[in-house]
Amino acid sequence: MFTMNTKIITLNEKELKEEQFTEAAAILQAGGLVAFPTETVYGLGGDGLREDAARKIYAAKGRPSDNPLIIHIADTKRLAVLTKEVPEAAKKLAEAFWPGPLTMIFEKATVVPKGTTGGLDTVAIRMPEHAIARKLIQVSGVDIAAPSANASGRPSPTLAKHVIEDLDGKIDMIIDGGAVGIGLESTIVDMTGEIPTILRPGFITKEMLQAVVGEVKIDPAILEKPSADLKPKAPGMKYKHYAPKADLHIYEGDLQKVVSKIKELTKKNLEAGKRVGIIATEETRHLYLEGNIKVIGSRAAEETIAHSMFAVLREFDEEEMDIIYSESFTSDKLGAAIMNRMLKASGYQIENLGD
Repeated sequence: MFTMNTKIITLNEKELKEEQFTEAAAILQAGGLVAFPTETVYGLGGDGLREDAARKIYAAKGRPSDNPLIIHIADTKRLAVLTKEVPEAAKKLAEAFWPGPLTMIFEKATVVPKGTTGGLDTVAIRMPEHAIARKLIQVSGVDIAAPSANASGRPSPTLAKHVIEDLDGKIDMIIDGGAVGIGLESTIVDMTGEIPTILRPGFITKEMLQAVVGEVKIDPAILEKPSADLKPKAPGMKYKHYAPKADLHIYEGDLQKVVSKIKELTKKNLEAGKRVGIIATEETRHLYLEGNIKVIGSRAAEETIAHSMFAVLREFDEEEMDIIYSESFTSDKLGAAIMNRMLKASGYQIENLGD
């Protein structure tokens, strides 16, 4: 189905010139696809106002067509074009967090095709902070619909090599801008109701949002296994995402019990001839003696865990693990975003071992 020659170019976000984006801009203007770095993860971009470009995005990723795409803009003036109205709360959040890792959902204007919104009457919009992403939007003049630039269900890409692994030969161009900064997709907030509601946690936390607009709700589907008939209002709400090829199991509760359980299961599976990966933290690495142990970051600095999570899952894929065991993480502040991704990556295979 896919036979194209994917062009790969390398850019330094600190040394950008408009002519470096001429070819990528032309691809987007013609309805083609360009993968590019953002401050969160790499995105797979196409013209958000073209049905044919949206279809190409879904096809390249193997993504279900009812899973909405996020439109990326470089100027808040585009909100008047893409939405029916912009609530005052949304204006406050935009002023506080744009450009940055925040996506807001609005009632869509008729110019936005339902092919981009997963059939919904709402549209998800964000203004990225990354210099390459912003320059690409500005030079192309395109409102870029861009989900993460990975095969659907796989761990999100934080390096260009991850994009190449999944999409080489399926898209027109990949812009290699080096490693991303945050490593987790944007926070998504539904602004169509009376109270802003978080549909996907991210670097912008509930506490940060509340400091700007007051009351903020969290959709209960964030940390629960969604029902089969759920119609997703935001990317990642319904389907299994971020999953490594190996079977991932998470254990929560008293940390001493968690470590003991993982060590017990590791020993058992190694004796059975299986390749076992362990996701540990800087605080617990020394407690594990067997298995392929990877440090995901420090509990004292949750941003390090967020930054490394997807890369660690992909490293386990490269090393062909059969099973992966992971400790759980806090479910407040940035930990909520981390656990949201980990639960989806594991297919909600989590066991509570008690306090």
